[in-house]
Amino acid sequence: MINLNNLNIILTGSTGVIGNSILEKLYAANANIIATGTNLNKLNKIKGKYPNCIIKQFDISNHSEIEKFIENCNNDFQGKIDVLINNAGITIDNLTIRMKDEEWKKVLNLNLTSSFLLSKYSIKKMIKNTKGKIINITSIVGHTGNVGQANYAASKAGLIGMSKSLALEYGKKNIIVNCISPGFIQSEMTDKINDKFKQSLKEKISLNRFGLPVDVANAVTFLSSDLSDYITGETI
Repeated sequence: MINLNNLNIILTGSTGVIGNSILEKLYAANANIIATGTNLNKLNKIKGKYPNCIIKQFDISNHSEIEKFIENCNNDFQGKIDVLINNAGITIDNLTIRMKDEEWKKVLNLNLTSSFLLSKYSIKKMIKNTKGKIINITSIVGHTGNVGQANYAASKAGLIGMSKSLALEYGKKNIIVNCISPGFIQSEMTDKINDKFKQSLKEKISLNRFGLPVDVANAVTFLSSDLSDYITGETI
């Protein structure tokens, strides 16, 4: 098992299906975790299940408060942020000609701009510690596009380009930045897909099945560990 003992990790979007699975893996690997989200009830359940985890209710779309949020996290970790995992994201789907300006802006602001700001202020702390890692959870649609998701696909493609730029800018400071782009992951959302369409999707996947949340969590755990210390600017 990968051991993340004494690593201080910030995880956004911790209350979702993938976020929960990431949290479980990191916790089992002995990481110190700050789990964030907007749903206090779900955060309290996390605290009940993982008592050593720090929970913080925070809306990352509140850009003016992100610097203060990172400062607070840094203080909770006694001045050492090792890993930032930008997992939080939203979808507001619509065909392009019907998409309202607000639907475009809201998705780009949370998925891309919030991740940029969280990364920016975390990097400032990581530079002082001469090391750090950022893992951005993107999506396969950032590579392929998807009908009705011009906003979401743009935000996720933007994360990939941003990550490559950050990797180039801060590699000499020993700050490593990578992405994970999940495809179809088994969840309540994919359970609602009718069987015929579900089968047609699986036929396009070489393993002929949807991924599991734990598959994403395993990749996050690997990228958080010292086993990935010579991998940067890449997307799994």
